[in-house]
Amino acid sequence: MLNENVYETPLGPIHYWVEKAAGAPVTLVFLPGLTADHRLFEKQLPYFSGKYNLFVWDAPGHASSAPFALTFSLLDKAVWLDEILTAEGLRRPVIVGQSMGGYVGQAYAGKFPEKLAGFVSVDSAPLQRAYLTAAELWLLKRMEPVYRAFPWRSLLHLGTSGVATTQYGRSLMREMMLCYDGDKARYVRLVGHGYRILAEAIEAGIPADLRRPALLICGEKDHAGSCIRYARAWHKKTGLPLEWVPGAGHNSNTDAPETVNALIERVAAQAAKTI
Repeated sequence: MLNENVYETPLGPIHYWVEKAAGAPVTLVFLPGLTADHRLFEKQLPYFSGKYNLFVWDAPGHASSAPFALTFSLLDKAVWLDEILTAEGLRRPVIVGQSMGGYVGQAYAGKFPEKLAGFVSVDSAPLQRAYLTAAELWLLKRMEPVYRAFPWRSLLHLGTSGVATTQYGRSLMREMMLCYDGDKARYVRLVGHGYRILAEAIEAGIPADLRRPALLICGEKDHAGSCIRYARAWHKKTGLPLEWVPGAGHNSNTDAPETVNALIERVAAQAAKTI
C-alpha cells in the first residue's frame, strides 16, 4: 500500500507516496510530466506493487505540492528527489520519467551518477542542447504568455486531447488538469516556469550519465512538440534502445499500460541483476 508523506522545503511542501517491498532489489521512481501528478501512473503502481519499492510524487508546485514558490531550477528538483529518497532509505532508483519527469531523471543522473540504477524515458527527450533548434529553445523561454492568451476551456481541451489517444488517457489528464480549474493563472505560471527551467538546464549543459540499463519509450502518435524527432535522434546518437508504442500518444503509459509496464519491468529486472 502506498503511504503519503510530505517533505518540507524552504519553498513549499512536496507530497509523495511510497511503498516498500521486503527485499526489493531496486526502487521504481515514477516522475510525472508537466501539469500532471501522481495519478498519471495509476496503471503502473498496482502492477509493480510488492515487486519493487515504489515512489511517486506530485512535483513541486503541482496538485497537492502547493503552495510552492516557483523560483527553483530543474537541478533543485533532482536534489530534492535525492534528499527524499535518502530520508526514506530508498536505494538503487530506477527512474521512470514521463515527459518533464524524464528531464528531471536526466538531471538526477548528471548530479548523482553513482546512485542511479536504471532509467526509462516515457515520451520525454534528451536534455542536451544539440537536439534543439534555436527557435525551439527561444520558444521554451516564452511559453507563459502563449498559454495566457488561450481561454481556460481551450487549454483544458488541448491539454487533454493532445496528450492521449484513448478515452481513459484523456479523461485522466482532464481530471488532473481540473485541480487548476478556477485558477488559470496558477496553471499558466506553472507551465511557463516548467518550460523556462527546462531551457535554462539545456543551456547549462547538465550532463546525464545513462550508461546503465536504460530505455527510451515513445508513442507512435506522440504529437506533443517534436518528441518523435527527438526520440529518433536520441536513439541514433547514443545507441540507447528505443521502443515505439503502437497507437499511443504522449502519455503512452496511459494509452497502452500493459505494453509500457512490460518494458519498464524489463529495465527493472536488468537493473536488479547489476547488484
